[in-house]
Amino acid sequence: MAKLSWRAAVSSVARLALGLVILVAAAAGSAAHEIRPAIADVTVGADEVRFDVELALESMVAGIDLQGLDNTDAAPEANRYDALRALGSDDLEAALRGRWAQLRQGFILRAGGADLSPEIAAVEIPEPGDLDLPRDSRLSLIAALPPDGSSVTVGWIAAYGPLVVRQGGGEDGYSAYLTDGQLSAELPRDAVAQEAMLTAFGRYIVIGFEHIVPKGLDHILFVLGLFFFSLKFRPLLYQVTAFTLAHTVTLALAVLGYVRLSPDIVEPLIAASIVYVAVENVFSKNITPWRTAIVFGFGLLHGLGFASVLGDIGLNPARFLTGLIGFNLGVEFGQLFVIGVAFFAVGYWFGRKPWYRSRITTPASLAIAAVGAYWFVERTLL
Repeated sequence: MAKLSWRAAVSSVARLALGLVILVAAAAGSAAHEIRPAIADVTVGADEVRFDVELALESMVAGIDLQGLDNTDAAPEANRYDALRALGSDDLEAALRGRWAQLRQGFILRAGGADLSPEIAAVEIPEPGDLDLPRDSRLSLIAALPPDGSSVTVGWIAAYGPLVVRQGGGEDGYSAYLTDGQLSAELPRDAVAQEAMLTAFGRYIVIGFEHIVPKGLDHILFVLGLFFFSLKFRPLLYQVTAFTLAHTVTLALAVLGYVRLSPDIVEPLIAASIVYVAVENVFSKNITPWRTAIVFGFGLLHGLGFASVLGDIGLNPARFLTGLIGFNLGVEFGQLFVIGVAFFAVGYWFGRKPWYRSRITTPASLAIAAVGAYWFVERTLL
């Protein structure tokens, strides 16, 4: 009985700590150097194309290769990047124009089988504010079009990072999320590009999957926390079902605009959710309604995190349900992939061993909790 009481006490302390963590996270901000996709609006006229892109100019001017990076701190040019972020708007524009002869080679605009030569039409750079927050600048480019009426494709090199390309708006708008140097669909001069439904569906499945594997390490650790709770089918089914239902609900509501919560709050809470499920793995063995309810609540938070990705990428209004369902399916496939890899890596071989819990579940859960705790501190205090 004493042993059970001790476990109950630890569980109560963990729940109290979680409540305190949530209160602290709600009042704290997040660190800055995260890589976000740039967003470009393309206007194709009769004789010229205009490319208006909102981006963090500093990484481009610093010469950082963003391909495969999650944070600019990992780049060799990180110090140069930080120095540029502290520059005034006029100085940063001068640095941009000084390197433009090289930088414009990374912008890809094509028409009629020929490469176009974009020129800077305007630059809008805010003055530096809080250096712990990213600075979004706006770069407007124009390029003359050949007189053959040919469509235009746009994009940029992989080193410049992910790019969202949009043409038009409303029900007939086109949007595409481009990575690894991909190019847009052909953008016509007298209409808006259209994308086949199955093509869009498959593209959003890939985006959703990639948001888990390999880009969503925080979501991967949360799913591993669910996996290490128990190898029995029913506890895993309850947890994954609760998590899936929850993030599906908030993903849909957030994308529709009914629910909004700042990433400064969501991201630390996602880190806290990782800590909680991992720590509870150490002290609990049996699934309870409380555990399922907590996982459901954390699923609501993760859904808001997924929605921020779709918010950056954009959903073509004409393909709204296609994109939403495709992205969510990609997320589910990613989660199942993580669980499958974990099962065949350790569960299948060692799950029936009497020492599985003490030598695998507990150390793995503590390691997951440590990473989640570090992320929470990083996203709130650093």
